[in-house]
Amino acid sequence: MILTKHSNIFRWVIVIASFAIVSLILWKTYEFFQHFKEEERTKMENWSFAQNEIINTDTNTSLELTLQILHSNKTTPMLVINEDGSLGIHKNINEKKITDSLYVQKLILKFKEENKPIPVKLGNSIVSTIYYGNSPLLNKLKYYPLALLLIVVLFGAVIFFFYSSNKNATQNKLWSGMAKETAHQIGTPLSSLIGWTELLKSENVNPEYIAEMEKDVDRLKTITERFSKIGSLPVLEKADIIKETIESYDYLKTRSSKLIDFDIKIPDGEILVNLNKQLYSWTIENLVKNAIDAMKGRGKLTVEISQLENNVKIKVSDTGKGIPKKHFNTIFEPGYTTKKRGWGLGLSLTKRIIEDFHNGKIKVLQSEKNTGSTIQITLKQAT
Repeated sequence: MILTKHSNIFRWVIVIASFAIVSLILWKTYEFFQHFKEEERTKMENWSFAQNEIINTDTNTSLELTLQILHSNKTTPMLVINEDGSLGIHKNINEKKITDSLYVQKLILKFKEENKPIPVKLGNSIVSTIYYGNSPLLNKLKYYPLALLLIVVLFGAVIFFFYSSNKNATQNKLWSGMAKETAHQIGTPLSSLIGWTELLKSENVNPEYIAEMEKDVDRLKTITERFSKIGSLPVLEKADIIKETIESYDYLKTRSSKLIDFDIKIPDGEILVNLNKQLYSWTIENLVKNAIDAMKGRGKLTVEISQLENNVKIKVSDTGKGIPKKHFNTIFEPGYTTKKRGWGLGLSLTKRIIEDFHNGKIKVLQSEKNTGSTIQITLKQAT
């Protein structure tokens, strides 16, 4: 308990420290960006001053220095627009596009958004205006915080998924251990029930009663095997899916409400599929019980098996309340349930049995409100 508490504190310290470091980096990047932007502004003001000097001076020395300043701009894109609106000097702009007046107007608007224009004066009159944009280096620097944030988010996502996966693995081990322990606990009274059943056979007890008790004992054996297999990879073997479906169907039919009209539609012959019999019967049981719950114990339930080429389809239909279309996929997620009691694990477990262990598919084939639903399982025929 103390170790867990310290681990949580350490985790929060790392999170807060990481947040503080990232915030500091972003702030310093912003400061550097603004400083660099001010430097470019100063450079362009100097360029403006040089432009002003070349207009107003006749001194060769000053002229040489001024030209040197004018030619020093190698990176910052800029336009000089004369008083009459004509294009004057331009630097670091695509020469092929500069002849397009529409392109020039777009550049002016873009540059005005990036930086405040600088007027060039002759005395008190403005003879031209300098429009300049951000240099390529400044543009790259502008996106640096976004790249940094993306890296941080990706790094955080990796940590989250690692932690989540580790936590899920721990939970899976816990559930597997509980399931195996449950199977072990069931085994003790089950052995006793088997002994009592054998004892009753020697007494004058109606054989039909004993036969039904043996069915329930066999069912308990199946349930024990199911729980014992959780957490381990199940073994598949060739089995007749029609026979296995009928066995589960008949068992549930005799132990369900008489208000349920059961119907089964199966083809003649046998269809071999690679199955784990215990897990497959668990699947049929979950689907049938969910259908009965959807009908509130009254209605028609149909189990149908069909074959199309190498695909075997098992459909379980009911005349219940239906499933909203937006929940067609949600119903197979762990924890989803519409019942007041229950953990919402039945259909999630069914999906895992069919898709993870049998390489099949399960989906809501169709559903209408207050009319009913059909859930379809698709498995490959054994070769």
